[in-house]
Amino acid sequence: METLIPLGLVLVVGLAGGLASRRLNLPSITGYVLVGVVLAPSVSGLISEEVVQGFEPITSTSLAVIAYLIGTSLHIGTLRSLGRSISWITLLQCLSGFVAVAAGLVLVAGRVMPGYTVMGTYLPFGLLMGAIAAATAPPAILAIVRELRAKGPMTTTLLAVVALDDAVAVVLFAIAAAYSAVLLGTSTATSTLAVIAEPALHLAGAVVLGAAVAAGTIFLARLVRSRELTLVLVLGSVVLGYGVAEMIGVSGIIACMTLGFIIGNRRSSGDLVVAVDEVQGVLFTMFFVISGLHFDVSAFAVAGPLAAVIVVTRCVGKYVGARVGGIIGHAPPKVGENIGLALMPQAGVSLGLVLVAATSFPSLASAMVSATLASVIINELITPPLAKLALVRSGEARPEPVKGETHRGAAVEPTPVSAQSQAEQGSANGHHVSSGPLAVGTSTSHLSESPWARSQRARDRAPRDR
Repeated sequence: METLIPLGLVLVVGLAGGLASRRLNLPSITGYVLVGVVLAPSVSGLISEEVVQGFEPITSTSLAVIAYLIGTSLHIGTLRSLGRSISWITLLQCLSGFVAVAAGLVLVAGRVMPGYTVMGTYLPFGLLMGAIAAATAPPAILAIVRELRAKGPMTTTLLAVVALDDAVAVVLFAIAAAYSAVLLGTSTATSTLAVIAEPALHLAGAVVLGAAVAAGTIFLARLVRSRELTLVLVLGSVVLGYGVAEMIGVSGIIACMTLGFIIGNRRSSGDLVVAVDEVQGVLFTMFFVISGLHFDVSAFAVAGPLAAVIVVTRCVGKYVGARVGGIIGHAPPKVGENIGLALMPQAGVSLGLVLVAATSFPSLASAMVSATLASVIINELITPPLAKLALVRSGEARPEPVKGETHRGAAVEPTPVSAQSQAEQGSANGHHVSSGPLAVGTSTSHLSESPWARSQRARDRAPRDR
């Protein structure tokens, strides 16, 4: 009972905050986070610290489902056509964000935390925080994409970069943690090769686990005949994969992205792709409101200077890296000019990584957690509008439903001949996604509708066929 009332507040007041935020032309997640801050134990105290800790399974479940949704939005054909620009943008924006934050903190930390040495404290602290800051927030990006109904090369590139960005950030974090342990004298690695190999093994383990769960999910899907049971299967598989990954010490986010990627690239898995559409609004609301509940006034006051350095250097580093990556990778102009703004949100992945770092490096735990939490709160308030602006400027945002389209999928009306020729031209240029919740640029009406719409149309027609 003590948890039910706070959970009701999270949903109802969070919904009100999201609606108010949209009336102000801001992303809904800004309102969600603000509601969480107001309800936080250190602000109004309406929700206690014990209850916030009890919400951890909800946060993990939401993060796992969001990772799965991003995985389903990545299609092999599109990745091939945009592969060069995606690779360069991902690598350079992640590395430049890491370097900028690490260098900034090493230079500033001595004034905020005096009395320590560069090699013994400031450099390990900078390396760890730089790797943590390199991650982008998949929940924020996906929530804004869904809210704006965005489709096109910019959206596809953005989701691909976000997915790969987290994989790169996990590897960077593992490398930074290994070398920080060496600097602090706590390393258990027996050689330099072991320091380098450990991150690669963690990443490979997450991918293998995601593939195994995908195989089991696809097998069981043959026995499922209703929408409700499909939702149960998908949620169960996602939560199971994330839980096993956390238990064996690999990235649950990468495992769930792999699960979604494999399922999303199968021709006959339409229901599995869109099954969680029914509950994604609930998950988004809970995730971001609960994230705001972690706001701590005292920690924010102490870690304010460090948080400011993290936010500024991270945004500058990622923006510059994305622009340079877009130029080198020959990204379309609308992509190269806008994607840097869209990659600035930071939330769940960074919070997860800093908790891992706090466990492994107790001497730096307080400073890392406080600075990361403060920077995430600042970031979640100021960067979602920038991501929204980037999608609007790219011309791919469609905030209002178009004729013949519902919230579950794309338009099902026949495509006019002129529109078909344009769509075929876009497909020839490689800027399309042929299926899934972000289908774009398709050339025929039966491909432009969502897998869910196709499956529902087939079911409605079945009685007449019989």
